[in-house]
Amino acid sequence: MKKIAIVGAGSMAEALISGILEDHLIDRKNIWVTNNSNEKRLESLKERYGISSTYDLDTLFDDADVVMLAMKPKDADRAIMTIRHHLTEQMLVVSVLAGVSMNTIESLAEKSLSIARAMPNTSAAVGKSATAIAINSRVTDKQHETTKQLFATVGLARFVEEEQLDAVTGLSGSGPAYIYYLIEAMENSAAEIGLEKEMAQELIVQTLIGAAEMVKHSSKSPEQLRREVTSPGGTTEAGVKVLEEHGVQQAFISCIQAATAQSKKMGNALCSQLKVGKPS
Repeated sequence: MKKIAIVGAGSMAEALISGILEDHLIDRKNIWVTNNSNEKRLESLKERYGISSTYDLDTLFDDADVVMLAMKPKDADRAIMTIRHHLTEQMLVVSVLAGVSMNTIESLAEKSLSIARAMPNTSAAVGKSATAIAINSRVTDKQHETTKQLFATVGLARFVEEEQLDAVTGLSGSGPAYIYYLIEAMENSAAEIGLEKEMAQELIVQTLIGAAEMVKHSSKSPEQLRREVTSPGGTTEAGVKVLEEHGVQQAFISCIQAATAQSKKMGNALCSQLKVGKPS
């Protein structure tokens, strides 16, 4: 990247700015950001990261080879139509707008563009996002690599087809909330069995980290790993039996299916709001 222009200055934009600088992907002077009208937010980002900001679109897009769309999805129509005359076919347009398809972006811009559409999650804030990325046919090999490098600065980055992004949203996009929900339950149970809160949280967090690392590095399936811990007549078996009696595994499956369906529904509703066709 020579220069990246970021339209939108929320938490995801900040996470990516932080990751880009941490990995030295581009010099901070070549990161430019703008938003609708929150000057205090832009000043805060400038002070914290030493980047540049402006409301002058000529300055923002001058010599930019990457443009990131990071505004709220509901504001996409106004924002894209405002900047569309500055977008060129040579630029890589990177979108983190949930529910806004690549066809929608091109319709609003009224031109063909090289687009990468990404679905990171909130763990990007600590460099541990699981990000899925879809690209259109106009993205070059170089732009493909740039996109991969960009999202690798905040965690894992994998490429998928655009129609899979709703499923990704239901699985890993919303996934951190499911884990937080599990942690809540474990913390509540710790209190019930008489463990001190701070110590219990440390044990819970380390247990989750350790289990995740085991799955990541082991050649065994999660089911195999679970069975190895579950001795007949033991404590783990007693606990897992209760989970099975309450249908916890099926509840998680239904949870992810519901989130996926809601992602599709919201995407279609957003397209209707933006007065463009449904996602392809």
